[in-house]
Amino acid sequence: MSEQGIFYKRLKEEIQLKGKTFNQVERELGYSRNALNNYKHGNEPSGTRLVELSEYLMVSPAYLVGKSNKSDAFSLKKTFKNLSFAQKRELYSICESWAMSELYKKNDVD
Repeated sequence: MSEQGIFYKRLKEEIQLKGKTFNQVERELGYSRNALNNYKHGNEPSGTRLVELSEYLMVSPAYLVGKSNKSDAFSLKKTFKNLSFAQKRELYSICESWAMSELYKKNDVD
């Protein structure tokens, strides 16, 4: 058995961070069963599949194939998970205030 390539390692890590399984990702993207397991032995994806996976996982293609050590893609979900409860509450309050002001602006125009 050959050593896992960097693509597979990063793919697996990002899928786990997303709280998904390989099978779930395959179903959601319309891939055949075990399609992602084919990368376990060092194979790399086609350009199309690389772009699909990077968009789905919200990371850069360069990161997935090991050309960059930074994912270069901002993930609101990952950022939100790292906030404390107080920070999440404050962010919620800011969003609520913004939404209400936008609603009032729209009603004033109508």
